[in-house]
Amino acid sequence: MICDPSGLTVADYLDGAREMVAANRPYLAHLLAEEAARHATDAATAAGIRASFPDPTMTRTESD
Repeated sequence: MICDPSGLTVADYLDGAREMVAANRPYLAHLLAEEAARHATDAATAAGIRASFPDPTMTRTESD
């Protein structure tokens, strides 16, 4: 299925991000959420989206 990305909405990107979380793909979820935040109409919504899907490379913890 080929899709024109210009027709996607914030909700479409967030649905994809949630699917990636369910598939244990946190980095892809983060990227989709960033795109959703970029398309958000106000700063508060964008900040909320970014807070819900943090960058996994910045939040992971190292273990021995």
